Amino acid sequence: MDLLVNIGGVVLIGLIIWWFWIASVKTTQVTTSQAIDILVKNGVYTPARIQVPLNQPLVLRFTREDASPCAEKVLFKELDVSLELPLNKPTELELTLHHPGEYNFHCDMQMYRGSLVVD
Repeated sequence: MDLLVNIGGVVLIGLIIWWFWIASVKTTQVTTSQAIDILVKNGVYTPARIQVPLNQPLVLRFTREDASPCAEKVLFKELDVSLELPLNKPTELELTLHHPGEYNFHCDMQMYRGSLVVD
């Protein structure tokens, strides 16, 4: 029995390492000025990595379907932006990014993570 518990623990640790540090995130490229819909569900932002053009106004539309308290807020620390996400209601954030780079966004506990890549 102890052997099964140990094997289960090692498998769980491996899954956690894969989920948070190894798994690659698909990049969604945006070329139009339409709103970008971001779903907050099951512990992730979908899409989580969004490539946007420099100096183009954009609208991020977050829809939170996850009742977890961790998902209640999204933070863009580099942009000094914090946005409350009510459950099952789209919430929009309008931005124009004037400097190239990667702007990370996450929940309060940094479990939900995403990024805007500006070219």
